[in-house]
Amino acid sequence: MAKILIVDDSPTEVHILSTILKGAGYGVVTANDGELGVKAAKEHKPDLILMDVVMPGLNGFQATRELSKDQTTSSIPVILVTTKDQETDKTWGMRQGAKDYVVKPVSDTELLAKIKAVLG
Repeated sequence: MAKILIVDDSPTEVHILSTILKGAGYGVVTANDGELGVKAAKEHKPDLILMDVVMPGLNGFQATRELSKDQTTSSIPVILVTTKDQETDKTWGMRQGAKDYVVKPVSDTELLAKIKAVLG
C-alpha cells in the first residue's frame, strides 16, 4: 500500500483528500503547513506528496522546491493541489519540481488517475 503525505493548512481539505485516498486503499500522513510538510517527508518517506500552494510560512511552491533539491526527498513525487488555476501558476509549480498539478475543488476521479499515473 502506497503512503501519501497530504500537506494542506485547511482541515476541511485534509479531510476530503484523506477520505478519497483511504477509500482508494492508500495510507495517509498529514502536515498542516509547508515546513511541517518538509519535515514529514523526511521522516515518513512517503511514496507521493499532495501539496497545497497557499499556506502560511513556507508556501507549497517553496516547500516543493526545497524537497526537490534535497537528496533525501528529491525522489518523492509531488502533485500540487491548489485553488491557483492560472497557467502561469501551473508552469511555475512544475519548475519547482512538481510532477503534476490539480486545481481545487478536486475531482476524485481526476486525482486518483493522476496519482496512479505518477506512482506508475
